[in-house]
Amino acid sequence: MGYMSELMDRARHRISVGDYHRMADAGVFGHEDRVELIEGEVFDMAPIGSQHAHVVNQLVRLFTLAAGQDCLVSAQNPIRLGDRSEPQPDLALLKPGDYMARLPGPSDVLLIVEVASSSIDYDRGVKLELYARHGIPEVWLLDLTGNELLVFREPEGGTYRSSEAPRAGDPVGPVLLPRIEWRLGEGKTWAVPF
Repeated sequence: MGYMSELMDRARHRISVGDYHRMADAGVFGHEDRVELIEGEVFDMAPIGSQHAHVVNQLVRLFTLAAGQDCLVSAQNPIRLGDRSEPQPDLALLKPGDYMARLPGPSDVLLIVEVASSSIDYDRGVKLELYARHGIPEVWLLDLTGNELLVFREPEGGTYRSSEAPRAGDPVGPVLLPRIEWRLGEGKTWAVPF
């Protein structure tokens, strides 16, 4: 099994962000394709269902109203993490700036929020490790199936040193945006705002 795994790793051709964009420009990916580049590999993204879309829309509204001019709320748009990764988090709270000529990078990100049901293992494994390796200061994972919020902070060496699962009534807010804080509601699902 080790030999086969090693062979599969060697057989892969990892592409750069530039290659990825050239493929998109050439029409390799259609408009309806939902893909993202992670460590040089193109991954299909799960389709967006109504619950997922509703929660993302509610979070965009809540963060936009609460943050005002303190940050830019970017929904389901790419961020560039090195030469081989361009994930598309559900939400990224970014430092105010002009991102017309370039995609935001790690130093621009204040918080990433991933909303997951079927993709929770992928988000908790592959994407969380990617974000930690690139020094994203804080990641929230909203597990719609488990009705749980997981908060990860203090990236170091491909992992987060701090993780917590706030409970109903607990205050929660991004560390780098201290003006924003909510209390998690009693018995509410993520289809309802905090």
